[in-house]
Amino acid sequence: MVFRPPKWVPQMPSIPDSTPILDFLLQEEFGRHKISQSHPPLVCGISGREYSVPEVSKRTISIAKSLLKSLEWEVNSGTQWEKVVGVFAFNSIDTLPVAWAVQRLNGIVTPVNAISTAEELTSQLRSSGAKALFTCASLLSTALKAADIVGIPRRHIFLLEVAADQPNHGSIYFRTASKLAAEGQSLPPLEPIGWSPGQAKTQVAFLCYSSGTSGTPKGVLISHYNVISNIIQMHTTERSVRKERLSLARSTELDIGICVLPLSHIYALVAIAHTSFYRGDKCVIMPKYEINSFLQAIEMFKVSLLYLVPPIVLNILQSPTLVSKYDLSTISAVFTAAAPLGKEMALALEQAFPQWKIRQAYGFTVENDISPGSSGSLVSGYEAKLLTPDGIEITALDVPGELYLRSPSITSLGYFRNNQASKETFLEDGWLRTGDEAMFRLSEQGKNEHLWITDRLKELIKVNGLQVAPSEIESHLLSHIAVADVCVIPIPDLRTGEALKAYIVKAEDCRGIDDVSLGEILKVHVQEEKARYKWLKEIAFVDRIPKSGTGKILRNAVKEWERSLRRQDGPRL
Repeated sequence: MVFRPPKWVPQMPSIPDSTPILDFLLQEEFGRHKISQSHPPLVCGISGREYSVPEVSKRTISIAKSLLKSLEWEVNSGTQWEKVVGVFAFNSIDTLPVAWAVQRLNGIVTPVNAISTAEELTSQLRSSGAKALFTCASLLSTALKAADIVGIPRRHIFLLEVAADQPNHGSIYFRTASKLAAEGQSLPPLEPIGWSPGQAKTQVAFLCYSSGTSGTPKGVLISHYNVISNIIQMHTTERSVRKERLSLARSTELDIGICVLPLSHIYALVAIAHTSFYRGDKCVIMPKYEINSFLQAIEMFKVSLLYLVPPIVLNILQSPTLVSKYDLSTISAVFTAAAPLGKEMALALEQAFPQWKIRQAYGFTVENDISPGSSGSLVSGYEAKLLTPDGIEITALDVPGELYLRSPSITSLGYFRNNQASKETFLEDGWLRTGDEAMFRLSEQGKNEHLWITDRLKELIKVNGLQVAPSEIESHLLSHIAVADVCVIPIPDLRTGEALKAYIVKAEDCRGIDDVSLGEILKVHVQEEKARYKWLKEIAFVDRIPKSGTGKILRNAVKEWERSLRRQDGPRL
């Protein structure tokens, strides 16, 4: 049985398949909000600097012209894989103009999480074949280490100006996005993009990397068509609900949203920033999440729409005295994503802020009638089905199974240079195997079928909404002389949702080292090479790791050890 959006969700309009993202966003013929009536779409939440839609267009083209000259590219010559540019920086109001500038040259942007280590950045730059890199002053040292290793010359490294960024004396030797924009104004016009019909489906816009269960991050090929489809889906689905909400709150049809989530993450990049631009909204860009500056920006810009992840929700709930100092009365709706928002936390947020409409998103769902803990109904253009472990389709409500999805916003291009993983995840008939266990259930009001995520079948651990492959950390720990065997599992954490715990078997020669000392040594071993969200919170030493007859770690058995320990110890706050 195929599950589809409820009747209240409008049908998807036609999706342009020969149009680049930038043209789609700037041309009213594709349904965007009238430019003359739109908010300035990009605003810095620290400095207040903002760009109007015409200014974004002009700035993007000027940056593109400068990059064309600096990188010695041609718009319609060379393959897209000869024009890959990495973006490794905290959020900036120039992040999107730079991305669109690269795409205007038929190039590809590969966003890198700003908390990545030099080793992780090096891996992504090498895998993607990046020819240039944008970074920011506070990350310049890390960027230079990685660039030197992969052979990106210094003249191909540029800076995004990030508000309140830490200074770096070496940054004066690198051109900023503003410098590129200024230089580009006097350069010759760009030649038109020469796309063939349907090319938006095969032209890669973003090469985003996600942790795989194998431990090696995989590059996901996201086309212009995928991004445009997702924008149309979100706009089509939310339009009626949003109009009603805003009419109750204010006399405007536009939102003022705030983006504190990293623009290296596809949710912030497309669902927040791109969709906001298309709808005519104002998007207040914060470099990163910090509760004081976040609350100040909400009050200063009269923010109406929040996009949060559960750890930020928890931080807000745990800071009532600080929150009470700011005027948050303009907020009418909150979207949470990246990780499930538990029913208890959703109810606590509703009780603390009863005027907020709390909507939990799974990336392809939206809530109309609210059911705490639910991910809501499917958005326009999505189909879903549930399969048992034996591959039998589930046709009833309230029966869990593995979730499969199909939509024009889901890539048909698969993973970058990983045919085996592509075949396992992206099926020939357009279905995506999510690896999540889910079920459909009627909402509490009984109006619509809601999606409930009940378990994660893949082994990935979610820390602050970011995915960690246990095998990546296990492999790194096994490189230490003191580790003979290891299993990494998730443990609950009030602040981050989940955290990492390693069960370790000591190597023969190291069994005399006390647990506390060796535990600290191994934690540092991980901290030296991995981003903070991949650090170990706890370590336990055991005599053996349970394995199957074929040598596979029996991870569920280790998780049961952990549950038993926690039942004995009682609740941990």
